[in-house]
Amino acid sequence: MKKFVITINRNFGSLGRPIAKRLSELLNVEYYDRDIVEAAAKKMNLPVSVISRIEEKRSGFFSMLFPLGNDSPEHQRAVFEAQSEIIRDIAAKESCIIVGRCADYVLKDEVDAMHVYIYAPYADRLANCVESLGMKKDEAKRMIAGVDKARDAYHRYFAGYPADDPDHNHFIINSALLEVEGTAQALAAITRVKFGEPGEGPEKKEAAKG
Repeated sequence: MKKFVITINRNFGSLGRPIAKRLSELLNVEYYDRDIVEAAAKKMNLPVSVISRIEEKRSGFFSMLFPLGNDSPEHQRAVFEAQSEIIRDIAAKESCIIVGRCADYVLKDEVDAMHVYIYAPYADRLANCVESLGMKKDEAKRMIAGVDKARDAYHRYFAGYPADDPDHNHFIINSALLEVEGTAQALAAITRVKFGEPGEGPEKKEAAKG
């Protein structure tokens, strides 16, 4: 299997994160999510909490209330660029799965990348929030609306297009159809078709063609 990277965006409550984690287990590759925030914080010599708040508040729908009033658009851009550099470094070194943070945009020119968007119908997302995440129904409704809006604004601001844009994704998959395990298994199978079986290098693939 050649080196590859899978980027995963998702709407809230679609269980995209547990699907990504299970996929990393099936493919035996690293999974990156909050690690990128921590690495960016270290790179910029800032607390993780500051980086997280800058990420979460980068939205045209929310006031940009940042610590000390110092988080200008330029500072937000600096955080984004720091994370982007970390994403590119990770993708250059190893096969991996990267969740969120506009990784699909950052790696748009990466030949051996597969970009995936995971969604689910609203009723299924609401049920996931209540049953899997332990939220009250009213809280789940607020979280779905708020997080979806913030993620969409963040992605549009930095990438220039919505995360679920079919022109920028290789697969858009409904997690309600196969749930966590089935969705991860399906994506693992697609990955093997695209990038080869584990242990299968270019020479073996060429021999198989002949």
